[in-house]
Amino acid sequence: MNDLCITDIFLSIFTGDLLRYVVGAGGVYLLINIGLAIRLQSRKIRKTTPPLIQLRNEVLASLRTVLIFSLVGVSIVLGMKVGVMKVYEDVQIYGWAYLWGSTALTIIIHDTYFYWAHRIMHRPRLFRILHRLHHKSYNPSPFTSYSFNTGEAIVNALFLPLILLILPLHPIALLIFTSHMMLRNAIGHCGYEVFPASKSGKPLFDWLTTVTHHDIHHAHAGYNMGLYFSWWDRWMGTEHPNYHAKFARVVSRHNEIAENP
Repeated sequence: MNDLCITDIFLSIFTGDLLRYVVGAGGVYLLINIGLAIRLQSRKIRKTTPPLIQLRNEVLASLRTVLIFSLVGVSIVLGMKVGVMKVYEDVQIYGWAYLWGSTALTIIIHDTYFYWAHRIMHRPRLFRILHRLHHKSYNPSPFTSYSFNTGEAIVNALFLPLILLILPLHPIALLIFTSHMMLRNAIGHCGYEVFPASKSGKPLFDWLTTVTHHDIHHAHAGYNMGLYFSWWDRWMGTEHPNYHAKFARVVSRHNEIAENP
């Protein structure tokens, strides 16, 4: 494979990764933080809004993350060409049931990978090297979703080539996985509680991490390490003890305004 071919592959992957970030983080910011800000004001978790200087720094750090993700993406393509990375293009090889099942399984495995990598990165020595930049966004925004130190970006990027060593995935599964990862990450940092609540004030889907769940992590770094699901935090005792109470307070403000317009 010549240099021009590798360059073309990199530019193609970089363009796709950058577009995913721009559409995901930028789209969530435009929709929720600007377009729906007035309607969702009662569900705003914090009184303050991230300053523009923070948003600028997050975007700059995210461009480096996109670059790192793209370089790892090139390694995946090279691994596919030599038969190491298990990406298949014909759906009929495994069938549609496998495609959807492998997509769901990849998301579940990624949540596990993220939880434990996240906990390890919170160890004091590693935190300063790998994870400190992300927590400089004490009051997060959708652009925080990719605001990583170089080391953290590498740790996050390595999941996909590792899973492709053992689990065959179709390009549709890869597209769904990466799109879901981006959107859940951006929504989780948006600062507005957009997840539905039950009449009792608990999260309607309590097995999912809500915006409040992750926002608490940025305020209390030792808690709420999960990405998509809340079960690892509950199994391991790392869910903040006041999580449900805070979630209930946020959604109750919305209910009070709805009942007394």
